[in-house]
Amino acid sequence: MAHKAGFVSIIGNPNVGKSTLMNSLVGEKLSIITSKAQTTRHRIMGIINGEDFQMIYSDTPGILTPAYKMQKAMMSFVETALEDSDVILYMAEAGETNLREDIAEKIKTSGNPYIIVINKIDKADEPTLEQTNDYFTSLFPGAELFFISALHKINITSVFKRLLEFLPESPAYFPKDQLTDKSERFFITEILREKILMNYHKEVPYSVEVVVDSFKEEEDIIRIMAIIYCSRESQKAIILGHKGNAIKKTASEARADMEAFLQKHVYLELTVKVSKDWRDSDLQLKRFGYFTE
Repeated sequence: MAHKAGFVSIIGNPNVGKSTLMNSLVGEKLSIITSKAQTTRHRIMGIINGEDFQMIYSDTPGILTPAYKMQKAMMSFVETALEDSDVILYMAEAGETNLREDIAEKIKTSGNPYIIVINKIDKADEPTLEQTNDYFTSLFPGAELFFISALHKINITSVFKRLLEFLPESPAYFPKDQLTDKSERFFITEILREKILMNYHKEVPYSVEVVVDSFKEEEDIIRIMAIIYCSRESQKAIILGHKGNAIKKTASEARADMEAFLQKHVYLELTVKVSKDWRDSDLQLKRFGYFTE
């Protein structure tokens, strides 16, 4: 049997479950999952390998209208994923009827096969599911719709099998033991960002970026120094908390997850710095791994 390999781009509105789906398909926690929108900021690849196939998923930021340069950069990841995918998986949640016309048109005119996946069916009643089916059937005539629960892994296997059928014949793009395209440092920053999203409220999590300043692996321990950047002094005070209690809680929770991820003891040192309006700074965005024009 010929070997198949290809890229599957998972796109959709914020908070519809794209990260949960990719993590379920890959079998590893590669993308942050929280109840807050705009959790995913970068394009993160998760790789599934079989004897005669390699399927490379791209988890992408949720589709939005950019309010500042960081969000513009996030949307460039979505555009790139649409352009270089072999298969497109558009994901919506039950009840959604607000897909942007320009995105729908790009999917239909991409020249690539695509499927529509409706998530969170465990939370929807029959009329809502019927309404969602009618909306996407009219928007994408002839498209295949899959109704799933990524969280509870309902109908995930059917989605995987259909995607596998769409993959072109090709040798593997990555080594067969590789799980993702991202480095350990990237996942350290994502673990920290996840804890910030969980422990802080309002605008603070969305005004924060994390940089690993030092990553030193010794025989029995990994020593990590990370910097949390925020936009204003008032945000720095919130992140630190009274007598540093808030940052200590975040560091403790992050260190536990890092140890589970790295399978080694971790010493974690955090510093909080202010980088005014970094979300609109080309220089800072490039430093933080975003690509801007």
